[in-house]
Amino acid sequence: MTASEIDTGTKDLLARLDAGILTLTMNRPDARNAMSRAMNTALQQQLAAAELDPAVKCIVLTGAGKGFCAGGDVKGMAASGDGTVGALTIDEAIHRQRVNQRATAGKLFKMPKPTLAALPGAAAGAGLALALACDLRIMTTPAIMTTAFARVGFSGDYGGSYFVTQLVGAAKARELYFLSDRVDAAEALRLGLTNWVCAPDELAAKTHEIAQRLARGPTVAYRYMKENLNRAMGGDVDDCMDLEATHHIHCGQTEDHREASRAFVEKREPTFKGR
Repeated sequence: MTASEIDTGTKDLLARLDAGILTLTMNRPDARNAMSRAMNTALQQQLAAAELDPAVKCIVLTGAGKGFCAGGDVKGMAASGDGTVGALTIDEAIHRQRVNQRATAGKLFKMPKPTLAALPGAAAGAGLALALACDLRIMTTPAIMTTAFARVGFSGDYGGSYFVTQLVGAAKARELYFLSDRVDAAEALRLGLTNWVCAPDELAAKTHEIAQRLARGPTVAYRYMKENLNRAMGGDVDDCMDLEATHHIHCGQTEDHREASRAFVEKREPTFKGR
């Protein structure tokens, strides 16, 4: 089977299909692959198409350069002054956030095909949620994970609170969210946040090895395995993500979030006032 490059409509997301493996690369390396609107839209479209395309057996999500995904574009939020998009009302912004989350992290989680995240570097905020929404993860030794939300005055989005709690338990999830500390690759492996850790120059080969095994596997059985495993987790990811969307948009209106966004750009610690 010949490898083919797929036109995603934006340079912010690259797509390549090779021997049943669809590789989606978030491509804003100068911004640590922070999510742009174009990237988010393209990711939604590619995942929706992949779900129905029999040629796609496995999806790999990765980031260009030395990072995986820094989550939301905090510098862009600082410039706009809030956490909403354009001139939307609160209700419109919440609805858009819900749709975006379900079509990206939600789709990766519910996709009836195996999904694999390859982390060359940091996964933060919504970027961490995208990685954890995948079925399996590979990290390089320098890569880190962090929820990051407390540092920018947000409560969390893209299903991260659901995925982290399911993977590490309630108490550890609260620690990771409240304190937003960095988790290095060794600790991520110990906690069960990643499945494999490898040297940076081994990431491509390790990713290809695992993805090939998944692409050659029993697709019908995988579909039912994934449904069984998701149901066994209990709770509902959509309910969690919908609540996250509401809280995320409301947090975007707070003085604390605006202060945190400015502090991020100015490379200083924010001073929170609780309003």
